[in-house]
Amino acid sequence: MQLNYNSKMEIKTDNQNSLLKRKEIKGELESENNPNFDEIKKLIASELKKPEETIEVLNIKGGFGKNIFHIDAHIYDSKEDLENIKKLKKTSKQRKEEKSAEKEKKESSEEKPTEDSPKEEQSSEEKPVEKEETTSETKPEEPPKE
Repeated sequence: MQLNYNSKMEIKTDNQNSLLKRKEIKGELESENNPNFDEIKKLIASELKKPEETIEVLNIKGGFGKNIFHIDAHIYDSKEDLENIKKLKKTSKQRKEEKSAEKEKKESSEEKPTEDSPKEEQSSEEKPVEKEETTSETKPEEPPKE
């Protein structure tokens, strides 16, 4: 299902958003097949002569039985601007989850014991022995009650 690249996308609106450093476009495309997001990115990149990595396709809407698709897309000035906006779109819950995952990852990498440490092996062997001695000392023997 390849998109027919001979047909041009007709851009209906073209707004420059200087605050977010992007161009917001809405357009129509006539195609026999349903286009996917990657195909639309390639088409916009070829028409506007912008790199694909700076294009974010938001919507592709089509009507039943019609060959016309309405497309909403944003074209950023740079890849860094696109990544910054994606970070802002995340909810505070998603940001907290990412931070906790990073902390757990760092802690797990720091807690890994080295394999060549004989001190740890000795201490682990001594601990069960100490527990057995303390349990026998703390429980005095009582005669059975009748």
